[in-house]
This record gives sequence, structure tokens and C-alpha cells, in this order.
Amino acid sequence: MILLNRYILAQFTRTFFTVAAAFVAIYILVDSLEKIDNFMEAGKPISLVIKFFLLNIPFIVDQLGPILILLSGVISLGLLNHNNELTAMMAGGLSLRTIVKPILIGALIFTTLFLAMAQWILPHTIAATNSIWYEDVNNKVPLGIFRNGRFYYQGKEGFFSFARPWLDKDIFINFSYSSWDSDYSLRTLVTAKKAEWQNSTWHLTQGQIQKKISPDDYTTTLFEKKDFTFPETPDQFFVPEYQAAELSLTELFQNSQNQRTHKETIVAKTNFYGRISYTLLGLPLLLLGLPVLLISYQKWGRDLSVAIPASCAMAFVAWGLWGALQSLARADYFSPLLAAVLIHIIFGGGGFILLHKQGT
Repeated sequence: MILLNRYILAQFTRTFFTVAAAFVAIYILVDSLEKIDNFMEAGKPISLVIKFFLLNIPFIVDQLGPILILLSGVISLGLLNHNNELTAMMAGGLSLRTIVKPILIGALIFTTLFLAMAQWILPHTIAATNSIWYEDVNNKVPLGIFRNGRFYYQGKEGFFSFARPWLDKDIFINFSYSSWDSDYSLRTLVTAKKAEWQNSTWHLTQGQIQKKISPDDYTTTLFEKKDFTFPETPDQFFVPEYQAAELSLTELFQNSQNQRTHKETIVAKTNFYGRISYTLLGLPLLLLGLPVLLISYQKWGRDLSVAIPASCAMAFVAWGLWGALQSLARADYFSPLLAAVLIHIIFGGGGFILLHKQGT
């Protein structure tokens, strides 16, 4: 029995690396056709291009992880069926559960490796590729930082701090702008509950202005609405959105625990649970893909010719559903935890039921 498990697990492993190599090659080919012109226009050497795509491989494998596990399991079982090995095993008294067990173990092993990669490898490789692409190629140097739900940016004359719930809108919450004199003493502090950039003007609402009038004294002026002309505009606040992808699993978890507002907490928790949910998505997909292969063979006398396209279609449906659930969770229509586990319950539960029926 141990020999049989090793045989099936080895076939699953070979299939995984073959499928992964094919998909990674296709991904890099398509991606290089889109980005090579940018490297050439920026005058970057071919060595930097090669470095970029090599460092991008872990990210590609991570993104394709669920479908790699799904196809590897389906193809492995399909080959056993195509070579009549599956029939021989079942005729010898082996249950379907025993036969697919090594495949599920292999899927669990690779999923664990994906989690380890997300924790220790991806943060470094993604940071390196982002630096090459955004800074070296597109000359987008980050001019601010994002910490604990707030953005911080140092301008020519002052320092900005704010929350920005909608990155596509020039609306800022809990806004502050401070300027300092040559002795590093606070000169002016402007705070507001809300700030909006509109018609080339800063419009601040419900705030106050503190100005230094002597070394030990400040004046405070309250205002309901007031316009300002700060030296900087929102298009200069380049704090890269892609930095969230550079966080490890533990950093995503810590980030979800250190937010100040409910909205920021929901988004941070969605990022954390969604990251783990996506990495684990290959397991429920495989549970559903294996009985699909067996059913297609029983009904139409075909295994891989039907199961592989069906598996790809199923993976795209899962990606779409996963993305929709994540969007609903970020909008606070859905619990982040429920949005992360619901797709696993649907696909994994359905696959378990079908697989159980096939084995009886």
C-alpha cells in the first residue's frame, strides 16, 4: 500500500511541475510581449529584464497555484484511468478513496509550500519586481508611506497626514498639515475632519488652525469650511497601492489588528483572509475536479478531453466568485471571514459529495 501511495504521489508531483512549467512559460511570454517595450524605452539592459522575469516566477506560481493543483490532480487521475490502472486498482479491491488519497496529500503538500512561499519568499521577490518596474522602468518613486491606516507625505514646506478611504477620489479624512521653522519648532498646524481637492483648491471642513505667535504661545482658529493653497496637490502623493502585495501573511494579520476605523479594519481583514483563502483554493477545486473527470468518463467515455476544459471553466468560475465575494467584503456587505470560507464550502462540499457517490 505504501508503494502504491508513493507511485501515485510521484505521478502527481511530476504532473504538477510539468503543468507549472508550461503555464509559467506562457505567462512570461505574454507578459514579456507587453512589457519589453517599456524596458527598451527606459534604456534598461537585458540583464535587468531577465532579473525581473526570474524574480517574477514565484508570483506567477502563486497566482496560478489553485489551477495548477486542480489540473495536476485531474491529469494524474485521468492518466491512471486512461492506462486502465484505475480499473485494475478498483478491481483489486481498492476503494476510490484509497486511490485519490495520495493525490489529495500531494495537493495539501503543495498548498503548504504556497503558504510558506507567501510568508517568506513572495514579500521579497514582489518588492524587488515592483522596484524594478515602477521605479527603474516607469520612474515612479514613492514619495510617501502608509502605516496603520494613514498616509504620510513630506512636502516642500510641510508634512501631510491623512486617511484615504477611496484611492480613486481626492477626498481625505482626518487631514492634517504641519509646517516647521528652521529650529524644527512647529510653526503652523492645520487639521480638519475632511479635506477635498476640487477645482485646483483645497477645501477643508470642520477644522482648526494653530499658528505660532511666540516661542511658547499659539493661536487657535476654528472653522467650519475654509479653502487653502498648500504647495502640494494630491497627484504628488504617490504612495504605491501595490505595497500591500509585499506584505507577508503575518504582516497582513498584524495590519488587520492595528486599524483605527471600522472601514480600514474591514479592508485589512479582507486582505488577510482573502490572501489565505486564495492560497487554499486549490484543495476544494481538486475535490470537485476529480469526480467531474470520473463522471465524464462514465457518461461520454472520455476523461481528459472533457475534464481538462471543464476544470479550467470551473477554475475561472471560482476566480470570479472569489473576486466578487472579496469586493462585497471590502464594501462591508459581507463578513471578511465568511467571504473567505464560503467558496471553499461550496466547491469543497460539492466535490466531497460527488466523490463520495463515485466511491459507493
